[in-house]
Amino acid sequence: MRGMIFAGDRQVDFAEVPDPTPGPGEVVLAIKASGICGSDLHMYRGPKGMRLLGVTAEGPIIAGHEPCGVVAAVGPGVTQFEAREGDRVMVHHYWGCGVCRHCRAGWSQLCERVAPTVYGIGAHGAHAPYMKVPARTLVPLPEALSFEAGAAISCGTGTSYAALKRLKLTGGDTIAVFGQGPVGLAGTQLAAAMGARVIALDVSPERLELAKEVGAAETIDVSAADPVAAIKDLTDGHGADLALEASGASEARKAAIAAVDIWGTVAFVGVGGEPAVEVGPIMRRQITVFGSWTFSNIGQAECAAFAAERGVAVDQIFTDRWRLDQAADAYRRVDAQAAGKGVFLM
Repeated sequence: MRGMIFAGDRQVDFAEVPDPTPGPGEVVLAIKASGICGSDLHMYRGPKGMRLLGVTAEGPIIAGHEPCGVVAAVGPGVTQFEAREGDRVMVHHYWGCGVCRHCRAGWSQLCERVAPTVYGIGAHGAHAPYMKVPARTLVPLPEALSFEAGAAISCGTGTSYAALKRLKLTGGDTIAVFGQGPVGLAGTQLAAAMGARVIALDVSPERLELAKEVGAAETIDVSAADPVAAIKDLTDGHGADLALEASGASEARKAAIAAVDIWGTVAFVGVGGEPAVEVGPIMRRQITVFGSWTFSNIGQAECAAFAAERGVAVDQIFTDRWRLDQAADAYRRVDAQAAGKGVFLM
């Protein structure tokens, strides 16, 4: 089969690899939707030959870590409770030893015994017609959700959901969401669905308009206004109760901390930028700051159930849908960072 790979220096290419065959405990998926994640840009923009997370795999690696599709083949030893042909599924795109305390809790990316496999980075991902994974990485896709929605939940939307749960968001809260790329836009949508008042911030007018469409109560263009002052103006001078920082920009991290009220809480999910923040204001204002990295397979299932049961229109965050042979145009568009989420449909 033919799959897309990152060639480095803002180039994509295609590689021919053998059609996958499931081994013991494995399944092969017919991919229906493969999402494009903002973290893909690190590999897309990186130099030729770049590897992330200590990956040393030989040969080309098919990209795509937001898989969603249908079980096409089942390997030996896979029980009917794990997977059956025709099942609609997402993939928790990590795999570890399977037996340590973190793997057993659904957090394979935190495996204590082996360097976890990250599909789309260290093993073949979903930017291809088929993908082979351990059956235990599968997460059921509710019938109410599209394959595109499942792809989003498999990374970006699921990441925002996990951070909002750790923030203990309630319907009485005001939350500032910094950055309205795919992860931040999902955070805005989910926080609004949870009943919170959402203040969405970005530098892109197009993304701020999308934020309004998915539920933001107010938007702030940080290229034209001081974000901290603007948030305080909207909260009677107090600041937001909570903040979700999804841009990865150093200035946004500092602004998120400064923009929450005393006793406020800030979650960092954006990757990149310089991490340095002033500790003094955090201590003196009793601010809680934490980082949140993706989600467990249990959290992924909970996010999908929440979206299905509450009628969250996850598909609304998509602005672009492409065929896989349009990958070069797709990643140029994503690299411009002015649109919403993109997805390849097989």
